[in-house]
Amino acid sequence: MALRNAVMAALLEGEASGYDLAKAFDASVANFWMATPQQIYRELDRMESAGLITARVVEQEKRPNKRLFSLTEAGLRAAHDFTAAPPRPGAIRDELMVKVQMVDAGDTAAVQTAIGERMAWAEAKIARYERMRARLLDGRTEQEHLAHAERVGPYLTLMRGLAFEQENLRWGERALDVLRQRSASVT
Repeated sequence: MALRNAVMAALLEGEASGYDLAKAFDASVANFWMATPQQIYRELDRMESAGLITARVVEQEKRPNKRLFSLTEAGLRAAHDFTAAPPRPGAIRDELMVKVQMVDAGDTAAVQTAIGERMAWAEAKIARYERMRARLLDGRTEQEHLAHAERVGPYLTLMRGLAFEQENLRWGERALDVLRQRSASVT
């Protein structure tokens, strides 16, 4: 998937500056897409050149002017076309999994530490996602939100990110248990 599709998804929330988009990536699409601010700004320039977005300049006192981006009709069509096309299969590229694959020939304690760190990262992300979920629901039940919200995509992707991190925790607990048992049986 191209970064432009993730930017279009973020712009469906409304007009945003590059800075706002970088924050939005961290707060709304980080559960399925990561990008640096530099990557986002480069992509915004390409998308503007391609006519997918338009920018307007907002003059600010005591701060540099900012550009606010929004999707054009061509951008909305491109978003529609993207959703209509079948997705390519995803692939996991995870350095921790390579380390786990090699644990029998490597430093088991270091791999266990890395798994523990991944679990701590997952716990922090789960807490953040739960805060995001509470903001999205805004006092409504999940059923009420899904029935009446203007957009359900952000909630559904948030639920996927939450499930992913919960599974990371379950896997980490199991992997650490297996490695501890193997270490105990060797000594």
